[in-house]
Amino acid sequence: MKVIPASELIINADGSVFHLHLKPEQLAERVILVGDPSRVTMVASFFDTRECEVSNREFHTVTGTYKGKRITVVSHGIGTDNIDIVITELDALANIDFNTREVNPEPRQLTLVRVGTSGGLQPFTPVGTYVAAVKSIGFDGVLYFYGGNEKVRDTAFEAELMKQLDWKIPQVSPYVVTADPTLVRQIASDDIVHGVTIAANGFYGPQGRELRLPLADPELNHKVEAFTWKDYRITNFEMESSSLAGLAALMGHRAMTVCCIIAGRVAENMNTEYKDSVRGLIEKVLDRI
Repeated sequence: MKVIPASELIINADGSVFHLHLKPEQLAERVILVGDPSRVTMVASFFDTRECEVSNREFHTVTGTYKGKRITVVSHGIGTDNIDIVITELDALANIDFNTREVNPEPRQLTLVRVGTSGGLQPFTPVGTYVAAVKSIGFDGVLYFYGGNEKVRDTAFEAELMKQLDWKIPQVSPYVVTADPTLVRQIASDDIVHGVTIAANGFYGPQGRELRLPLADPELNHKVEAFTWKDYRITNFEMESSSLAGLAALMGHRAMTVCCIIAGRVAENMNTEYKDSVRGLIEKVLDRI
């Protein structure tokens, strides 16, 4: 068996994993992921019991129970680079023996649901809508650094995307990953739109926001809004769903993202008082996970 070096899997002196500061026994198999560390407190406010709470940098974790289900809620911060850290360390906690540094012989599958906020791109995804990312389009490059990534990518969708968007940023190659279909059916009932989500690698230029700097392709958002293929329309922007879906699929975990629309990119409106809407989405996910 391969022994993973200390430089590759960094374990703190107390036996916790490097960034999350979690120990293997503190991780539940059901995991809710949120961006904002303070949103962990909101999720945990629904818990019936709490067994641990850990914070380090932007990573805030609470494990407890909700209606008899053991659940861990973790904040990941902003961006797919942070998802790379969080998902890799959660997988290590679940599937690597921290004493021997060897992969456990029997894999443990996690159920990972990211609850986030997002910008809507269609008339049918106005502010207040809940959207599940059935497919995620990655404007980041995280997944390309992992071998076998082509096994979890929808290359036909990618080709159509490049064609219809008349892609003008050759340094970036968007990829497409499908969320776990069994988890989508479990979480996203008729009250949640089944959509296609772009995970942008930035909040401003990569999502078509122009302040002082010009955009490389000023028409990109219009082309994104007009995209249609089979039954798919691109519904919303956020910043994490692609690497979550891709890495989880490669690792053998069930994962998906569901977002509350708080900005209407077409209508050019914004709801800054969105906490009640997010709270409603959190309660739905807790009931269904």
